[in-house]
Amino acid sequence: MAEAILEVFRGDRQGGKTEQYRVPVAPGMVVLDAIHYIQGHLAPDLAVRWNCKAAKCGSCSAEVNGRPRLMCKTRMDALPPDKPITVFPMKSFPILKDLVTDVSWNYKVNKKIPPFTPRPGTDWKVYQEDVDRVQEFRKCIECFLCQNVCHVLRDHDKFEQFAGPRFFVRVAGLEMHPVDGKSRAQLLRDELGLGFCNITKCCTEVCPEEIHITDNAIIPLKERVVDQFYDPILMLVRKIRGADKDLK
Repeated sequence: MAEAILEVFRGDRQGGKTEQYRVPVAPGMVVLDAIHYIQGHLAPDLAVRWNCKAAKCGSCSAEVNGRPRLMCKTRMDALPPDKPITVFPMKSFPILKDLVTDVSWNYKVNKKIPPFTPRPGTDWKVYQEDVDRVQEFRKCIECFLCQNVCHVLRDHDKFEQFAGPRFFVRVAGLEMHPVDGKSRAQLLRDELGLGFCNITKCCTEVCPEEIHITDNAIIPLKERVVDQFYDPILMLVRKIRGADKDLK
């Protein structure tokens, strides 16, 4: 049976190092299988978060060969066979132990977003094209790979000023709902830091659900913020109507 060498990070918030393990490789094996082999036969104290092993829970996010991925969706035979496979925890979040990171910050951000708020007196008539537009955003499994790869968080540490791609996806799903009547443009501008995103599409590239985060969520939200706060014609109309005070 073929073997693979895995270099797995072992440590905690105080520091750590990689440990090397030899793992037998079977057909169809994924990286999470290899991690489970290490747990079962070589290092029973190895910490890893996982749940469904079907790429639907988002729990087993890690960095495999330097790329944010779901370990359960990363096949061993898709990785270079002549080099060790490196497995590290997500870089953008604090390490708890080994491959497990503290992602609780994301849930604090989520609480800032006003929930679905239907317009008063709506007749709840929804067309299929409207459903199709927002359905994509419901596919998010909250693996937080997009948060991990985003340079605003990963390299510039803007956790206090920037919500990250996952929550722009959530806001987009609410803002584009045909029945929702709540404007979240000011929240996007002032608290969620939408302006920090320079649309590099790195979040889209790592999304395991293939959500078009940049094109279908972030750019349309940027357009809404610009329309509401920076369009000179609309600003003049609002000033004439005395509506500027509603936007402050």
